[in-house]
Amino acid sequence: MAIKTSYKHGLDKDREAQHYYTALTIYDDITGLPVAMMDCSRIGSLRTPAVSALLARECAVPGARSALVIGTGTQGRLALPFLLTTIPSLDRLMAFGTHPEGITAVREQLSAHFPDRDIEMVTGLRDAAADADIIVATAGPHTPAAVEADWLKPGALSVLVGHGLAPSTLHRADRSIATSEAQMNVTGTDMADAEGKPPAVDAEFPPVIAGIVPGRLSDTERIFAYNSGLVVTDIALGHRFAQLAIAQGLGTQVPLWH
Repeated sequence: MAIKTSYKHGLDKDREAQHYYTALTIYDDITGLPVAMMDCSRIGSLRTPAVSALLARECAVPGARSALVIGTGTQGRLALPFLLTTIPSLDRLMAFGTHPEGITAVREQLSAHFPDRDIEMVTGLRDAAADADIIVATAGPHTPAAVEADWLKPGALSVLVGHGLAPSTLHRADRSIATSEAQMNVTGTDMADAEGKPPAVDAEFPPVIAGIVPGRLSDTERIFAYNSGLVVTDIALGHRFAQLAIAQGLGTQVPLWH
């Protein structure tokens, strides 16, 4: 059992002066005692691109060979290493970004995990999107990127984490999947229709990954996937980290309850 707290400080200040803090407290569900309290920022930065990669594994066209990542922030930097973990057959890796330090970080992250692979930094977004079997859009709200539905080839999978996809990729998709439809209705308002709501999804991802519902029905359908993240994955990953840390004697033990 666990509780995650999130706090964004300095909302009345410029973006550079704002700070976002998350903490995860894990309890033993047998004894009720606390197991660990940890900084959750690293966990959150790992689980979201991991879910995008699992979405790709379940929903990408069979034999997918090309992937395009839009954005070079935290999610963009980790997207390709995770994608290559779930789909090692990818042979064309593309990224689109506008921040030089972010582009450098994307290359460094891939090199750290897959030193024999390289990234093609693209400037022609339309041509890159037209060749991509998988697109993962992780950019911030001010990105100039907005991939349209008619840019996509048959069978393409578009995964929205942040920004970089136009609403048409959802509204004209042959199939849509969300990690949580309820959360998508709250956080996906920029993809909304004329009535102010995103269209209903065809499936949620938990039953897809459990094998209850198929991710893809044909090789030609264009699929839109909305990855808003699930806090339960923070708990699962945090618990695993806590187990590993305790086994290695890491962390600081604090006597709180006896």
